[in-house]
Parts: sequence; structure tokens; C-alpha cells
Amino acid sequence: MGRRAEFVPYAPRSILNKSKRPDHWFWTRYSAYPYLGCQHGCSFCYCRERKYTPYDHPEDFAYVIKPKQNAAELLRRALSRQPVDLVFTGDYQPAEKKFLLSRKMLEVCCELGFPVFVLERSPLVLRDLDVLQSIQAKAPSVVAFSVIAAPGSSAEPAARAFERLAPRVELRFQAMEQIARQGILTGSCAMPLLPGVCDQAENLEAIVRWTADHGGRFVLAGGLTLADAQRDFFLEDLQRSQPHLVGLYRSLYPPGSYAPVGGATLEIAAEVRRLCENYGLADRIPRPIIPGDKRQRNRRLAEVLANRAYALELEAAPQAKIWAQRKAAWAVEDLPQDIGLVYQTLGLRGLQSLPGVSLDLARQIERWLQATPKWHR
Repeated sequence: MGRRAEFVPYAPRSILNKSKRPDHWFWTRYSAYPYLGCQHGCSFCYCRERKYTPYDHPEDFAYVIKPKQNAAELLRRALSRQPVDLVFTGDYQPAEKKFLLSRKMLEVCCELGFPVFVLERSPLVLRDLDVLQSIQAKAPSVVAFSVIAAPGSSAEPAARAFERLAPRVELRFQAMEQIARQGILTGSCAMPLLPGVCDQAENLEAIVRWTADHGGRFVLAGGLTLADAQRDFFLEDLQRSQPHLVGLYRSLYPPGSYAPVGGATLEIAAEVRRLCENYGLADRIPRPIIPGDKRQRNRRLAEVLANRAYALELEAAPQAKIWAQRKAAWAVEDLPQDIGLVYQTLGLRGLQSLPGVSLDLARQIERWLQATPKWHR
């Protein structure tokens, strides 16, 4: 008989993680998770890294589940003191059927008017579709599904072995379709695309096609990261299930590396971008805009600049050029005034006054402002 999960409820002192500004992948500024550990037990999960996990042995991550019994109360207290922005939350592992913590946290977000970003491998998220609809009525939200191998693809059997107890992929796409029918932004996060396992062109196209066919609007592509205890754990699992790939992974992830060496990840992401264009999807998540935000134009421009930085990455542009766009996005995000008013008052000189914004970037921003002077959402 296999090892059974045990549940150890505990009461943390805090639950909300805050960033200075939203990230450029999911556009979330806050995150709050209801459990430590995950019964799905995907062997590639970065949460086994020492900085994320409290477990002595990485295998315990899938079997010693710690529900945060005061999660909703902590979240309500923390969010009530914060400006409204996107919250990364929810965890629909099997424990959620018993503890209902994800639902309670969604209800807090709904009550306080905070939009949410939910990333899932389980159709159990549909149980809380009523709460998600209520949140969506107040502020645009996102429900994304983790998919690294499409149903019926040659990659699926091997990928499923690494996902362990996660629900079948076709069930995720069925859930995506129901989410999309409610007008909630949804799509796929193809993360991590495991080298030699699910990075084949056939699988990439199948993921994009299944997403398009089930109402998804985006597919994000990302590679595997490996560090400390997680690295050892994954390589041991790889040795058991796909021993012929161990040499490839040791060359891609030499000791001390976190991401794979070389440009393979960017090449895959570029291929996903091409496929998304063919199927009418985005390879970036459209940024949800907060209703009533007086700096909506800043947020939209920050999105444009961040997406330009990503495009330059895919083109293997010089790092200085990439970072210039990224820093400009941060500068616009941090600006307390509406950037349109800054430009209207001070012109190009006002745009150049932003930290890290060169004359060339100021002119790019000027052209965008002139093309969208009355932009609003």
C-alpha cells in the first residue's frame, strides 16, 4: 500500500505576500495560498525548493499537507489595508474538498472587491464558479490551467508520470471551456515544458489547439527550474521513469544552474508565439485592469513595455535593450500621476524624467500616447 496523506492544520501569523509592483507573467501583485504541501505531488514542482518548503524531506511535500486554518481571516485583515490589485490565490488539490479554504479565500476577495488569478490542475475549481462569477462582476479575473502535454499527444504518457496524482488533462480543458463560457479570462500555462519530454513541436501545437478549441485566450510557455533539494528530487524521479534523459538534464542543468543553459527555452517560447498567432491566441496574459483605477493608462503602457521586453528576449536581442524596456515598464508602473497628464504638461522632457527612460524610449512612449490619447477600459 502506498503512503497516505496526513493533514496537519496550523495557524500561520500572516498569509499575504506583497510585491512592490505586479509581475510581468501573471500581473499579480499579491499572493496568498491556503495550504503548504500538495497532494498532486508533481515531481517537477518548484515548491520543493528549500526557500518555499518547511519539510525536511522533499517527498513529504506530497504527503504532509498543512491547511492554514485561519487563512480567510488573515486574508481579510491583510487585504482590507491594501490598494485593490490582482491576488494570486486558490489551490484545488484533494484536501480542498474537505477544508474549503480556497473557496473561503475567494469569498474574501469577492467581499473586498479584489480580482483574482487562479492557476490550476484540477477541475474542482468549477465547484466555486459561483464565487468566481461574483468576483468577475466587480473586477476582471483570470483562471488559468497548467498543461504541459495535450491529451492524445505522444508526450502525454511520460508527462503524466511526472504529474503523479494531478487530474487528467482533458478534464482541465473541459473546466476551461466552462470558465470561458462565463466570460472569465482563461487559458493555458505550459509550465514547465520538460526538455525531451514535452517540448516536441507536435505537443506544443496540440496544447495551443486544445486551448483555442476550449475557449482559452492565451498560452504561456516556460521552462523547468531546478535548485537544491528540488533538483535532487527531480533527477532521482527522472532516473526511475526516464533514465535515458538523465544525461541531457545534467548537461542542461550543470551544478549551480537554476534555469537550463543555452537558448532552448527561448526557442520553444518563440515557437509557441508562432503557434498562438496561427490559432488567434496570445502568448501573454492580457492584463486585467482594475475598475476605477485613475492610472489605467499607466498600467496599460507598462503592459506594452513589458511585452516588448519579452518580444526582444525571444529575438535574442542584447540584454541592455531588453532591460531598458523592462525598467521603463517599472518606471511607468511606479509613477503616481497619470502619464498622459505628465506628457500633456511637460511633453517629451517629462517622459525623459522617468527613471531609466532614455530619449529613444521617451519617443516610443510619446508615439503610444499620441496613438491612444483617450484610452480607457
